[in-house]
Amino acid sequence: MNTLSRPMSTMLPRPAPRWRASALLIALALAGCATAIDTTRPTLDLPPQWNEAATAASGPLQRDWWRGFQSDELARLIDAAQAGSPTLAIAAERVQQAEIAVRSAGATLFPSVSVSGNSGARRADPGPGFDASTSKSSSVSLGVSYEIDLWGRLAAGVKGAEASLAASRYDLETARLSLSTGVANAYFQVLALRMRIEIARDNLAIAERVFGIVESRYRNGAASALDVSRQRITVLSQRATLEPLEVQERQTVTALAILLGRPPQALQVETRSFERFAVPEAGAGLPSELLVRRPDLASAEAQLAAADADVAAARAALLPSVSLSGSAGLASTALLSLANPSSSLGLSASIVQTLFDGGRLRNQVALGESARRQLVESYRLAIYTALKEVEDALGNAVRNRGQEQAQLAIRDEAQRSLRLAELRYREGADDLTSVLDAQRTLFSSIDQLAQLRLARLTAALDLFKALGGGWSMSGRQLSS
Repeated sequence: MNTLSRPMSTMLPRPAPRWRASALLIALALAGCATAIDTTRPTLDLPPQWNEAATAASGPLQRDWWRGFQSDELARLIDAAQAGSPTLAIAAERVQQAEIAVRSAGATLFPSVSVSGNSGARRADPGPGFDASTSKSSSVSLGVSYEIDLWGRLAAGVKGAEASLAASRYDLETARLSLSTGVANAYFQVLALRMRIEIARDNLAIAERVFGIVESRYRNGAASALDVSRQRITVLSQRATLEPLEVQERQTVTALAILLGRPPQALQVETRSFERFAVPEAGAGLPSELLVRRPDLASAEAQLAAADADVAAARAALLPSVSLSGSAGLASTALLSLANPSSSLGLSASIVQTLFDGGRLRNQVALGESARRQLVESYRLAIYTALKEVEDALGNAVRNRGQEQAQLAIRDEAQRSLRLAELRYREGADDLTSVLDAQRTLFSSIDQLAQLRLARLTAALDLFKALGGGWSMSGRQLSS
């Protein structure tokens, strides 16, 4: 067994220095034949500036942009979501799988070494008149095989795996941004529904108060039964609006719990209103900067780089493959022993060229080229879609801010109109129709105000998401 501890240099003959130099020169010459990885990018005509008026905010968008809303509960919810969301855990596992794929692809660039051993005994009994014979043997062998990557097929596979890993990391950032904006959006939806519920209850109280006035006038003969019936319908209608809002609020809370990775029954939202929330602004920058601010665009670019590598690997597969293999072994006629062994040594080189495969390899090249053209168009579409999302978010932010200010004035005037209508009806100067119209106007204006406040907050979320949520490639570019 001691013979196994000898280094390989004692088992294999040393090549002469001249042979080593010749082999090195040949390897370097063949390495220059490697198939180049073509870099494919779409032709883009990016606008120099945004059409919509950008905000006057200065400085880059912060990664923790949600803290700009000045809500401690919102910050806690997003932090909890990023720590416990199944969506992020799934995306993180995809990154782990991509890292393993890179290591697996890189392993093909190294030799494969294997060792094997066996020992056994055989007894042969030829029949009557002949002596039985017993044979014993033991052997151990070491094998080495290595594929010379002449045309860069294996290296292209590594490049493709690395690009896919980059894409999975960008996808993780995209999932994190989508989760953060999704949690904030669901949280604002809950608060908006609670505001609308409170508004509906206040409106119901107003309707019931007016109903009391109508009943009092009816008892005194100053109002008709039709007036009582019409106001009763208003009260019943206001009561009917409460239950759907309450159900929707509970369902939105459970949806928020799912985003946080919690059981739907385990989440309690404390805040009742977002009237005091700040609405942070973000600088939009230039349209060309969007390419390095959006992780989804970076992912699309990485997928395109992986497709470039796949095409290069498919083209290299059309060329001959060269492999080297070597083996060394010891054998003995003893059982479980290598006493007095005989040794063997083998070296071989093989070259394989496919002559006919029905067009399979060429079809693989055509398929890869088609997939690359598809990804080029997908990348271009993603860029144009991102530009539109920023434009829409900028326009919505400006429009919603102006609409909210106008709606505040409408609500204040509607409240004044209802007070005057009630006073004139109580004094007999107007009929109930004026009161009903004033009620409907006030109810509608207050509810619309709550929805506009929600729209303004949602527009801010849309802008932060469209701008990449403060993420940046930080100068890291994919290698061609």
